[in-house]
Amino acid sequence: MSEQSKLPRRTFLKQAAGVVGAATQMQHWSASAEAQTQAHSSTSEADKHHTKAHSDISYPRVFRGQQLQMISFPLGGVGAGSLGLGGRGQLRDWEIFNRPNVGFSPPYAFPAIWVQSGNAKPVAHVLEARILPPYEGASGLGSNNAPGLSRLESAEFTGEYPLAHIDFKDASLPVKVKLDAFSPFIPHNPDDSGLPAAILRYRVTNHGSATAKVGIVFSIDNPVTTAVAQGNVKPVEDERHNEYQADPMLAGFLMSNPRVPAADPMSGSFALAAIPAAGIRLTHWQGWPKGRWWNSPMLFWDAFSTNGELGAEPDPHNAVAALCQQRTIAPGQSADFTFILAWHFPNRTPDWCGWTAPEGKGKTVIGNYYATRFKDAWGAAKYTAENIDQLESRTRLFAKALRESTLPGVVKEAASANLSTLASTTCFRTADGEFHGFEGSNDTVGCCFGNCTHVWNYETATAFLFPSFARSLRKASFGYSMDDEGGMRFRQLLPDGYARFGFAAADGQMGQIMHAYLDWKLSGDNAWAKAMWPRLQKAIAFAWEPGGWDAERKGVLTGVQHNTYDVEFYGPNPMCGIWYLGALRACEEMGRALGDHTAADQYRRLFDQGSGWIDANLFNGNFYIQHIIGYQQSQIAPHLQSDMGSENTEHPQYQVGLGCLIDQLVGQYLSEVAGLGPLVSREHVRSTLGSLYRFNYKRTLIDHNNVERTFALNDEAAMVICDYAGVPRPHIPFPYYAEVMTGFEHSAAALMLYSGMVPEGIECIGNIRSRYDGIKRNPWDEAECGHHYARAMASWTSLVALSGFAYDGVQASVVAAPLLSHRKFRCFWATGTGWGSFTYEPSSSGTLFNLEVLAGTLPCRSCEIVAAGTAASVRLAEKNLTHTMNRHGDRGIVRLADPVTLHEGDALKIEVHA
Repeated sequence: MSEQSKLPRRTFLKQAAGVVGAATQMQHWSASAEAQTQAHSSTSEADKHHTKAHSDISYPRVFRGQQLQMISFPLGGVGAGSLGLGGRGQLRDWEIFNRPNVGFSPPYAFPAIWVQSGNAKPVAHVLEARILPPYEGASGLGSNNAPGLSRLESAEFTGEYPLAHIDFKDASLPVKVKLDAFSPFIPHNPDDSGLPAAILRYRVTNHGSATAKVGIVFSIDNPVTTAVAQGNVKPVEDERHNEYQADPMLAGFLMSNPRVPAADPMSGSFALAAIPAAGIRLTHWQGWPKGRWWNSPMLFWDAFSTNGELGAEPDPHNAVAALCQQRTIAPGQSADFTFILAWHFPNRTPDWCGWTAPEGKGKTVIGNYYATRFKDAWGAAKYTAENIDQLESRTRLFAKALRESTLPGVVKEAASANLSTLASTTCFRTADGEFHGFEGSNDTVGCCFGNCTHVWNYETATAFLFPSFARSLRKASFGYSMDDEGGMRFRQLLPDGYARFGFAAADGQMGQIMHAYLDWKLSGDNAWAKAMWPRLQKAIAFAWEPGGWDAERKGVLTGVQHNTYDVEFYGPNPMCGIWYLGALRACEEMGRALGDHTAADQYRRLFDQGSGWIDANLFNGNFYIQHIIGYQQSQIAPHLQSDMGSENTEHPQYQVGLGCLIDQLVGQYLSEVAGLGPLVSREHVRSTLGSLYRFNYKRTLIDHNNVERTFALNDEAAMVICDYAGVPRPHIPFPYYAEVMTGFEHSAAALMLYSGMVPEGIECIGNIRSRYDGIKRNPWDEAECGHHYARAMASWTSLVALSGFAYDGVQASVVAAPLLSHRKFRCFWATGTGWGSFTYEPSSSGTLFNLEVLAGTLPCRSCEIVAAGTAASVRLAEKNLTHTMNRHGDRGIVRLADPVTLHEGDALKIEVHA
């Protein structure tokens, strides 16, 4: 960095102190965030606009008017495909066919409502809000889904994934209509969370003085057609079958198509079904009346709009099945009309979904796990209907625990919204039950296959909410994907066990070691750790291979390091180097716990050497930089280079150099989650975060020039990937340096929270979610390299950080020390064994702490809580527990004489006496 552009170190640290603050117990966030932000920020109109924009984001988040335009809320099971629920209540983005399908909908797939109040003239509308502009097209809006049929005046969409709620509004409709839509989402229960089904419940309320007769019909053109495979939105006429079935809990259609070959990826079935509550009259058509031109929708509408039901079966008919529920609703009463949509497409292949396969294996059926549980879509719908009360109550229990957490609304909103990625086509479970993930989803095929380690390293949602998915990712990384030398090929080929991807990534490999430690710590599963230990040792030792990342065993990665920017960094750099430090610490801790002290001591020596060297040599007084070192090609070990980086290895291009990189501390980010402590100087971490806030954070992008992919622009606020902070940029910098990508922003913001920069971290999260406002972008689709990008699930970490909840399953120890002031406080928690809520509230003698398990179990030997006092009483159910209490600063540590295991419904109550 040149002297004229470099702030004097003392001056910089003095300014940074005002930015970061060391205290972790902040004033209440809503009162302090804006004030503290303004204390070290410009007070321009742009600042005021962005502060207001993210402070307006409530939870649950509500969308109206033009904000409904871009909404596509995924309805479907985790790893099981999804249907998009649009902001107006329409179905869009039918991505149930084992690959992305953005913009696809069958030619006809919509609900409609008919109402007759007393003896008044009946009214009928498509049960969606009116279509929003633009209306332009070669054929206007065309005829698919009958855009010319009348719709309701407007809608208000409330989203808190996994729950969507729509209030429809129409002055001409004599009843009020609401929609609750969801798919089961129950942490730690991947099977019931992985149902290929969506539940849509319309609640109709009669506020009038006369009895209202109401009919709701759902029409869906049988989607099981080879036309979808050909990218054609108009199905060919074929032998599609809509078979009406009725069970005590379910009635409707099983849709299939025997013309599709049994081995074809489009071979499968779809179900349109209703749960026939008492008082409902069901009528149905296997298909609309068959006809030329637009006779079919016209004749369907004539029939339904006349009587609000379906009469005699048309003959002949087409493949647009229609299922109608009708009932009478007394004045002042409400009634539910529940539909279940389910699907079953078992023939997932690598070629079809876009996953790279070993040579000759691209058409191998790797399957879907849900298809091993149900023989067809009707089986999935039936299971959903028969268990709907429990599935819904458990789903709502999770949503309630998240909603009632006394955290900033925007933090909950960001964490919740990106969980929807698990139900998108980015994720899937193969027939063997293993979990897999693309990086993201292109419009019609998956994007960047292979559970890419350096992308999936950033997310923490699987570790806390679906630990079996996290272990599945580790099974792939440390399994066949790791070669005999310990090189972890950072993309997994499917089917597994036949061939490996071409090369290893330094950040991906080291991050997976840290994630394995996190999985172990959250679960306390020593048997799993012992089985993994030889693989972890082999993975860390790969860094020491001749010509490798740390061939001289100095604790510093100096070699050629492929990384998440799709190129190789040459020489020591903070991003890969601090990942390595985190991996060394993880192996040290696991080695000590497993009794391998010789190995643990070795890892500690390397860690101490490397940490000291990075602080002494890469920290420039403001942040960490890269030292670029060129190598002759013969000096580089095999499997460390791609064909995307610098062609000249002695004078490499595509480097960071002296730039301020947004994720230079990403290893420290995951270390905070895993409880591994500081990997480099805490003072330097705080200064670096201050630099990110000063240099990389742009309160407006109007003057930011970027010729790369554009994910944010104009007057939007964002953190850019790299800022050169006044020094000359390398002539050819690394790819993506000028871009904005939310996964990097989320991880940097979470580390700000952990480091005491609570207002700044919340501000950065708010800027992300302000960009995803329903007008400019879909709030349930943070994109990077593809829709629903996996890295963005780093947003979950901010919730973990602010909660202050940490669990060590090996020691059965709980820490609950929120980063927000908390005279009264409530928050969701999750570990590798269970989940629930914890609360703080004043009591007559001091502070009452309540730790409740809502699902699973929680072994507990000690609790570290924030409360004044030196004495406490501890109760589990009606039993007083023997314990000791010690103080550590502002915290009390309660140790139980006999460890307990809390089960579902249990609550451990600790009252600290001031």
